[in-house]
Amino acid sequence: MTIDGRTEIYGIIGRPVAHSLSPAMHNAAFAALGLNKAYLPFEVEDVAGALTGLRALGIRGASVTIPHKQTVLPYLDEIDPVAAKIRAVNTLVVSGGKLRGLNTDWLGANRALAEKLRLGGSRVLLLGAGGSARAIGFGLLEAGAEIVIASRTPEKGQALARALGCPWLPLAEAGDHRADALVNATSVGMDPLAETMPVRKEALARFGVVMDIVYAPLATKLLQEAAAAGCQTIDGLSMLLYQGAAQFELWTGQTAPLAVMREALLAGLPQ
Repeated sequence: MTIDGRTEIYGIIGRPVAHSLSPAMHNAAFAALGLNKAYLPFEVEDVAGALTGLRALGIRGASVTIPHKQTVLPYLDEIDPVAAKIRAVNTLVVSGGKLRGLNTDWLGANRALAEKLRLGGSRVLLLGAGGSARAIGFGLLEAGAEIVIASRTPEKGQALARALGCPWLPLAEAGDHRADALVNATSVGMDPLAETMPVRKEALARFGVVMDIVYAPLATKLLQEAAAAGCQTIDGLSMLLYQGAAQFELWTGQTAPLAVMREALLAGLPQ
């Protein structure tokens, strides 16, 4: 990649960001299409100052990650309607000195699930009540799916269920439920607790499709057991890939090179 006076700069703001796979994914995509663009990680504590800097420096767009997906909201000039429902953004588009906030997490989840499942009219059991679950839940509603939330914390789970207009279950009862798809939007199964699962393996045959947003490890215990139970499985890299592809297309107006982006993500995973 050659950096010159015409290079357009994009990046990711968060804390921490050193571990992020997004720079490798987006820079590989820019290079594949011969675009004079570069994507950099920005460790940010001062959100207001960082967004002023984006405008002042002519940075064209940015990803937003933990812990800033909500803290950026007061500083934006425009918020996409779905992102406003989710109350979080993970994507910024900078144009004419104005900041527009969007959320592509839900697009990533929907596109990953749509490879295995017709979302409209489907019934999905969604595990978790954090930011990822919220984005995925609103995205599924946009697609016409029916949702049931299951979480360990009643207060958070019930609050999300009210926001989505759907039922809530204690996580301990999730295995008694039956649905077209199960989506794990919790951190259960992530390294270093890779041998843990959010539901018991005997329950997995109740679901046609099982998706896990955890991607380290890529083949989580949940996905291994789901495959053994005859389920179709979707790994966490798929949501990461598709949300990044949606960002790329917002920033460039070009079709994202998915194969190149997935290869870059796989190369960046811990060995």
